[in-house]
Amino acid sequence: WQEVVPFIKEVSQLEKIPIVAANDVHYTEPSDQIAQEVLICIGSNKTLQDESRFRLGSDQFYFKSSEQMRALFQDIPEACDNTLEIAERCDLHFNLKDQQGNPIYHLPTYPTQGGVSLENEMRRLSFSGLEERFVEAKARGESITTEIIPEYEKRLDYELKVIHQMGFNGYFLIVQDFIKWAKQHDIPVGPGRGSGAGSLVAYCLSITDLDPMPYNLIFERFLNPERVSMPDFDIDFCQENRGRVIDYVTTKYGEESVSQIITYGKLQCRAAIRDVGRVMGMTYGEVDVVAKLVPEKLGITIQEAIDTEPRIRELMEADPKVQTLMDLALKIEGLVRHAGIHAAGVIIADGSIVKHAPLYRGAEDENVVQYDMKHAEKIGLIKFDFLGLKTLTHIHEAMRLIQLNRQKVITLKDISLKDKGIYEIMCAGDTAGIFQFEGEGITDLIRKAQPDCFEDIVAINALYRPGPMDMIPDYLGRKKGQKKVVYIFPELEPIVKETYGIIVYQEQVQLIAAKIANYSLGEADMLRRAMGKKIPEVM
Repeated sequence: WQEVVPFIKEVSQLEKIPIVAANDVHYTEPSDQIAQEVLICIGSNKTLQDESRFRLGSDQFYFKSSEQMRALFQDIPEACDNTLEIAERCDLHFNLKDQQGNPIYHLPTYPTQGGVSLENEMRRLSFSGLEERFVEAKARGESITTEIIPEYEKRLDYELKVIHQMGFNGYFLIVQDFIKWAKQHDIPVGPGRGSGAGSLVAYCLSITDLDPMPYNLIFERFLNPERVSMPDFDIDFCQENRGRVIDYVTTKYGEESVSQIITYGKLQCRAAIRDVGRVMGMTYGEVDVVAKLVPEKLGITIQEAIDTEPRIRELMEADPKVQTLMDLALKIEGLVRHAGIHAAGVIIADGSIVKHAPLYRGAEDENVVQYDMKHAEKIGLIKFDFLGLKTLTHIHEAMRLIQLNRQKVITLKDISLKDKGIYEIMCAGDTAGIFQFEGEGITDLIRKAQPDCFEDIVAINALYRPGPMDMIPDYLGRKKGQKKVVYIFPELEPIVKETYGIIVYQEQVQLIAAKIANYSLGEADMLRRAMGKKIPEVM
């Protein structure tokens, strides 16, 4: 650079262009140089011994202090002064909230028929959809009495008011529109996943296909009027045709308004140890010995592993190479290893996304937002989930073959959840191909539990996961009458009766808080969230 600086000074004087002294920063401290080289080797799949690997060229790429920079450019102090002038010119503000302090969401305006308001369009579609759902239920032989219709209408009216007050009419209409398009074009769509199944509006708009009323699913679990946050439908599409639905929204709202979302894979504990070991030229066996000593704990850090596992400390003390391995792994742990594209998330915005976030072109020339999901949401960009599910493809193909070979047209809406044949098949252990139920462990649980209704199937699915698994023996004992069903308070019986007195679902937690503590369902949802995240002060 000693050769370049005189030339730059000469050009500056001739062209009257100010000089700026820049600090090319790649790492924080001078001692981080080797860690930076390791990181480059990981990214380029090289080792430190590889002569062809990329090198930065010096050890000066750390974050220098003002004093260090002025010492380097003491003969042109104005070059350092100009950095301050540029910093003063940088003035970037994200407009995240409106004048009332509410979050600003960059959601496209949904085009309604005849230019009617979004609120009126939602009401029209929802109440006409409710009538269609009643017709479908009667066709399946289900009883729709005059007594329950007002209950549905009251719940539907309540949800519509909350959705309107929170400003999410457009979101619901956009989702129902692309789901409607998918179904019209013979693209299988899942019946509903996650908390969105608790919305009667979603059921009436055919966003979901499960009636939330008989199963005590709670709307506030999905959209809480006491805690403003975006709704988030998890929507499953046939894996082979998911891209067609994304193409539809891209055409409808404009290519500049639709984008995939970046994901960042980070170097976690074991991966960091293995990657550093490979870059150092250690054998797989040498690194494997250390990596396998890391305790089996979700989210464990390298420092926690060193502190809790004495054998790791012994290896570090006995072998300088292992000491270096762990020191370097500590430095790079948590850094980004690679970038990818979110498996389901797609942003649909109210104009050019590049006005709000940087983009890059993906491998298939698609737009990709360079903010990850959480940061994209913070600036008001809305994520829609387009999940690809192979099971839906298989079900669709099965129905096609039934029509071809048996000349019988059936849809999933024709299948009653009260069909005893469903439970006879599952109780026999014939679960191959059944989504979330075909594993050996859960199949064994089904054989033991002998479910005879849909509620039993739901409970088994909820129990067969880390944590709730501990309640399985108690659940089986109570279901089979071998253990007494006990209710802590008589008031809990209507809430936990179907799960034999055991609290299995988050919705049950909300209902209990509402019943015992007189919480609103919105307040109960905030309690549920605090319990799930283990935040004592909020609880």
